[in-house]
Amino acid sequence: MPAKIIDGKALAAALRAELAIEVQALTARGHRPGLAVILAGDNAASRVYVRNKVKACEETGVRSELLEFPGSVTEAELLACIARLNADAGTHGVLVQLPLPKQINESRVLAAVSPAKDVDGFHTENLGALVAGTPGFVACTPGGVMKMLEHEGIELRGKRAVVVGRSTIVGKPVSLLLLQKDATVTICHSRTVGLAEITRQADVLVAAVGKDNLITAEMVKPGACVIDVGMNRLPDGKLVGDVDYAGVREVAGWITPVPGGVGPMTVAMLISNTVRSARQRAG
Repeated sequence: MPAKIIDGKALAAALRAELAIEVQALTARGHRPGLAVILAGDNAASRVYVRNKVKACEETGVRSELLEFPGSVTEAELLACIARLNADAGTHGVLVQLPLPKQINESRVLAAVSPAKDVDGFHTENLGALVAGTPGFVACTPGGVMKMLEHEGIELRGKRAVVVGRSTIVGKPVSLLLLQKDATVTICHSRTVGLAEITRQADVLVAAVGKDNLITAEMVKPGACVIDVGMNRLPDGKLVGDVDYAGVREVAGWITPVPGGVGPMTVAMLISNTVRSARQRAG
């Protein structure tokens, strides 16, 4: 029997509807949530992502501000913009769309965002809070993955979870979140020996490396929950994940599609973090 498809698009729409109600309440109290997005350069994929984020803000009533800079922007200009947004009481979230132009030091720019407005969850203070298990903003994609698992009622306590990918944006944060739910977590990466042998042990398998169709059916434990975070554009223009969807769906118990899986949840969690920031400011 084919795996159950976890519909991230539908789940994200339901979450945005809930958030819209809270946004209305906060706005009535004079605390309308506000998100500022910084876009530097002319990366086509970045423009698509930003457009989706702005649209989600409109749907939930969150005020959005798009600040666009040319590819020739200096680091000093970006830092000055971030400083202004950090000081603006009406801005509750500051997002720097990656990648940045080559002349910009991404680490310095991300570090300049106030941790209290770091709704992307990329600041080292928020990453450190995640390691310590204390409240902070969780990166949106890992947060979305956990929401999907929760919605499907996937039991994590005592289960084997394997995460393929070790980035600070997805791999490491989602591993820590799974660990907090008492899963036994293994992180794999490009230097891992015997990848298929390890992934076959997973009750929950998260693929987040950015390599199309890396995970095949023979690498998956029958009945496992497979979360595909990958988003890869093939030469023919087709968008696919890190998982061979057609093959793995015949083996897994649950699977996320690409597109329509984790992607919409990432945007929904960004809105959720922004609303949370506004709620904290409102007291």
